[in-house]
Order: sequence, then structure tokens, then C-alpha cells
Amino acid sequence: MRRRQFLGNAALATSLLPLAGGSATAAPRGRLLPPPLDRGDTVGLVSPSAATDDPLDLQLAQEAMEALGFKVKTGPHLASRRGHLAGTDAERAGDLNAMFADKSVKAIICARGGSGAARVLPLLDYDLIRRNPKVLLGYSDITALHNALLAQAGLISFHGPIGSGSWNSFNADQFRRVFFDREAMQYRNVADVGDELVQRRNRTVTISGGRARGELVGGNLTVLTALAGSPYLPDFTGKILFLEDVSEAPYRIDRMFSTLKLMGALDRIAGLIFGECTDCDPGGGYGSLTLPQIFDDHVKPLKIPAYRGAMIGHIRQQFIVPVGGRVEMDADAGTFRLLEPVFREA
Repeated sequence: MRRRQFLGNAALATSLLPLAGGSATAAPRGRLLPPPLDRGDTVGLVSPSAATDDPLDLQLAQEAMEALGFKVKTGPHLASRRGHLAGTDAERAGDLNAMFADKSVKAIICARGGSGAARVLPLLDYDLIRRNPKVLLGYSDITALHNALLAQAGLISFHGPIGSGSWNSFNADQFRRVFFDREAMQYRNVADVGDELVQRRNRTVTISGGRARGELVGGNLTVLTALAGSPYLPDFTGKILFLEDVSEAPYRIDRMFSTLKLMGALDRIAGLIFGECTDCDPGGGYGSLTLPQIFDDHVKPLKIPAYRGAMIGHIRQQFIVPVGGRVEMDADAGTFRLLEPVFREA
């Protein structure tokens, strides 16, 4: 993700953060589980980040939620625009706060990512959110919200498809299994051989073998590192870090891993799951580190279980991952599984 202005701030902020994480308020005690969802519930559709350039995308997002069995309530500023943003910071934060406060709304679906969610973090009412926990779903720039909700409210949220994204059969099935069936999910890539003799797509690669247990933290690498030095990152100690990104040159991926190292995050995690880095190849293959070399430099020396290639990221078929949920990962098998429920009892 191309956010040079955020990364410049992040690099400066690392000097203020001896260890990853921080808090503007007292650290939440334990994890706050959202209530479960059922067909027929009302979900709120909001745009916390970038504006949508085609109104049809918002219509498709609403239709997808209705096809999943929900009633839909749209945020007042869903279709707003201020520059590249979906309205002013106050408008976007206001839509989020209002959806958390609305007793009729059982979940919040982010219409799209892009850029700008980090701007609303100081404007969110975390006391209100703690009193009204509910599902929040999205990925990419929504990483800022996931981490802030976990750090400031202790709330488990869900990294997965945005409302205007693809609701193909895999994503719709993931949604039903996670939210309606409340399944103890086993996250294993779907084999996709196609017409190849051996599997190439959806293939996992072990970086360092072994198993580890811990709570999931992470999301988009660019957005995550842009929060360095802020109170909107959770503590990384003993966590399983999952990451993904899109359209980033390898030297930028290397810089961001260096930021995670310098801020103390990499030395504190129990395991690492790297999803897809879409369109992150070096130009020409020479004069640049490759992603495998970056993993060798930054991840292998940690001597923790780690693998890459999980179905997380800017890809058509995506896992729906509970940020803050407790999992066990198996780096040799390229899988992870939920160890505990991620919804409160109905």
C-alpha cells in the first residue's frame, strides 16, 4: 500500500516506542467478545477510509449483505467525498460511533479500504465501544481500526472481505462458517492445481518449522507500521503476527520489517503468518532483495514458527481472521486453527 507520508511519520515515531504497543487509556483487561450474528439481523455499512468512485460499488455491497441474509443500515456519510476520503474525519468517525451506539445494528461492515482510517482513531469513543461490542469486518486500511479496537477496547474484530469486494462462493462460505455457524475454524489453504502438474497457486512455504499458540495481531504491513509510536497498537508479546500487503517494492517491505524489528515487535512474537504480498516482485529481479531474502534476514533469526502464502490479503479468496482471537499455528503444515470461541454466548 502506498502511504509514504504515513511511513515517514512511522520511522520518526519508532524512537518514541521502546516496545511495541501503548495505550492512551488503561490497557483493557482480557478480550471483549462481540455478540454472535444471525440471519435477519441488521448490519451497518460504513466507509471509514477512502471514497468510492462508483456508486454501483456501494449498491453491490448492500446487495451482498442482503444476499447473506441481513437487513442493511447505511451510514449517513457512506457515499460522501472529501478529496480521496469518504467525508471528513469527524463524519467518518461519527458514522462508526453511531453504528456502535445503535442497538439495532449487530455488526459493522466496512464498504472499502484505501487510505484514511488512521485519521479517525483519536475521534472514536472507546468507552462507548466497550459498552457496545459488536462485529467489525474489513481488511487493508481497516487494519488501523482492528488494531485500535484491540489496543483501546480489547475488542476482537475480523480481518476479511470488504462490503464492495468479491463475495464469491469461498468468501460467502467463510462468512457463514465464521459468523452463522460459529465454527472452530481450521484455516488451511484450498488446493488450486488448475492445469498445472504441481500446485503453484495457494501454496504455503515454511520459513521456520514448528508450532506456536497465541492471540492473532496484525493485518496490512504498511498500515500496521504506520501506527508505530501511537497508542493504537496492541502489545505484541507472545502473539501470532499475521501480515499481508499489495503493490509494494521489496525494499519497502524490507524497510517495514526493519521498523517492526526496531520497535521491538519481532523479538516479542511467538509466531508469524505471512499471507500474500500481491504485486510485490522486484523489477527485473536484480538490484533488489527478494521477499524470500527479506524473510531470511528478518524472520529466520527469530527462531519462531513462521510460514508464508496463507490466503490472507489482496486476493479474491480470503480467510476471515479474528484479530485478537487465540489460535495455534503449524508452520510445517501451513495452517492455523482457533483454540477458543470468538463470540460471546448468545
